[in-house]
Amino acid sequence: MTLPFEKPQRQDIHKMIRLAVPVVIVQVGMMLFGVVDTMVVGRLSSQALAAVALGHVAVITISAFGVGLLLGIDPLLNQALGADDRNAFRRSAQRGLILAAALMIPSTVFLLPIGGILALLGQPPDVVPLAAAYSRISIPGLLPFYGWVVFRLVLQSMGRLRPIVATVIVVNIFNLVADWALVFGAGPIPQLGPIGSAWASTIARTLLFVIILIVDRRDLWPLLRFERASTQWRPLLRTARLGIPIGFNLQLEIVAFSVIALLMGGMGAATMAAHQVAINIASLTFMVPLGIAQATAVRVGNAIGAGDGSGARRAASSGLILGAGFMTLTAMLFIGLPTWLARAYTSVDEVLLLAAALIPIAGFFQVFDGLQVVAAGVLRGAGDTRAPLVVNILGFWCIGLPTSLVLGFTLDYGPQGLWWGLVAGLFAVAFFLMARVAFMLRGKIARVEVE
Repeated sequence: MTLPFEKPQRQDIHKMIRLAVPVVIVQVGMMLFGVVDTMVVGRLSSQALAAVALGHVAVITISAFGVGLLLGIDPLLNQALGADDRNAFRRSAQRGLILAAALMIPSTVFLLPIGGILALLGQPPDVVPLAAAYSRISIPGLLPFYGWVVFRLVLQSMGRLRPIVATVIVVNIFNLVADWALVFGAGPIPQLGPIGSAWASTIARTLLFVIILIVDRRDLWPLLRFERASTQWRPLLRTARLGIPIGFNLQLEIVAFSVIALLMGGMGAATMAAHQVAINIASLTFMVPLGIAQATAVRVGNAIGAGDGSGARRAASSGLILGAGFMTLTAMLFIGLPTWLARAYTSVDEVLLLAAALIPIAGFFQVFDGLQVVAAGVLRGAGDTRAPLVVNILGFWCIGLPTSLVLGFTLDYGPQGLWWGLVAGLFAVAFFLMARVAFMLRGKIARVEVE
């Protein structure tokens, strides 16, 4: 019987690192858009900050499904490139662009009435109108953002990461300047308050698409000359079917963590603030295994496309070793220096003490979090997008959240109990995804076909 994992060679690790490092930079850069919005608007008022936070969560939650659906072209691109099938590569990219345009319909339908939804969820009446306006202004920026996601996947699969990194850096600088100018006003630019932040983000998302198209026009412009074969509805539907489970997976994970945040908020403002500090630190370290997972999907997909089963197993092992190894280091940091980390975010004693109690718990789920996201990357590289969705539902919704409720409220362990539920959920997700990866790698992995 073929073993599911093979010991990676030194060159396998080096190739993974060279691909993963720029991807991690891009992930952190994308995360900074929301961070900058929060930091700038936070200087206005608590009402403005709450409005932008709510609006940003609404946009991210809706767009997460779109990003996930577009990730369905990832295995098709990577495997086509591994097989040196340029026609399939081009058609997959063009179908991604068609799906990106189609996504504007559901995105608009869900974001336009977001004010009423927020009101039904009991959000503060003085915050809802601003949050709804933020969401509406963000709608025009989603189409170029979805297009950027497709171009990023195309260049990432080709190993052309410098244009992506350069674009993200330039647009982050623009977003910071535009945020400040539009929120507070500058010269002839009027002060728009939190609405200015929405306009800055919309323009920034548009620039992501425009700049990457200009910087790498040699590779990307030919993709805009659509082939008739790329528009056939059956292959388009099969491509969408690959991505739909990823979209629901991303949304369900976001909602699961949002539920924990809402439960924390019910325990008081200090508890919610401590939760935000701890989850922000954990989210920042998570960007590294997330980047490794994307690099792993590329390397596994390339190997499968080339018919190299051994290479796919070594790529999977390389990604899992790097992801778990990095998160082991951060786990030791979280467990050993929680107060020092919390002090970087807050000086309020009550918040500091509670955050310092939550951060070590985050340390316990670091390794599981790294393993589960890289394992999902392995499966995506092979074209298996349904298993992570099933595992997500089982791990987060059937194990993690019920455990949080029992520990947090029934057994009265409070905030720490809610977080130990997260540990249980992430452990379950990591365990089941690793089992799925091991089962898949034991056999011959066929290339995904949508034609």
